[in-house]
Amino acid sequence: MTPPAESEHTPREAGTRALLDVFASGDPEEMLRMGDVLAGLGKRSFGMLLFVSTIPAFIPIPGVGGAVSGPLVILIGLQLLVGLRKPWLPGFLARRGPHRHAMVRFRNLLSPWLTRLERVVRPRATALLDHRAASAFTGLLLVLLGVLLSLPIPFTNFLFGALLLLFAFALLERDGRLMGVAWAAGAVAVAVFGVLSGSLATMIGGWIDRLT
Repeated sequence: MTPPAESEHTPREAGTRALLDVFASGDPEEMLRMGDVLAGLGKRSFGMLLFVSTIPAFIPIPGVGGAVSGPLVILIGLQLLVGLRKPWLPGFLARRGPHRHAMVRFRNLLSPWLTRLERVVRPRATALLDHRAASAFTGLLLVLLGVLLSLPIPFTNFLFGALLLLFAFALLERDGRLMGVAWAAGAVAVAVFGVLSGSLATMIGGWIDRLT
């Protein structure tokens, strides 16, 4: 099912929970193709793609969630970093996606938080979302968080998943102030779990060595 199109009524009135309700309705066994999920979302499409890509991080099986979500988050971050205005997905990913029953479980899990969140978020300070430098900084943090999520760091999948949802909500709700909070939390996470542990620095150093 195609989500509400970005018209004069739906894009500002339909919050995150309303969008999730659309995707959760229907045959529980039906697979939601990512290409269909993103259709009609306009500037919010990166947020929905990040939201859906983060779902596997909450699978309570060690080594599975991060291995799936991490590369997807890196892909999203790179696209923001280079300045794409809408997400690009290779065909094999655009034709795949979560089943509706997974969206139902995830929506129900987040429902209490979404209720509180929707009381305080609203479209504002959109320069922190749309400005080229701001978008690139968001992309950089997503790349680094995606790398950390991919690494086998014990007991961090839920933490990184929650941080990535913060970015996703900021993009979906068009709330620049919430994005500022996500930036601060993401930078702290990168410093604590990446630079201080040495894991991220080692990986980036390896990439640099291969390029030189």
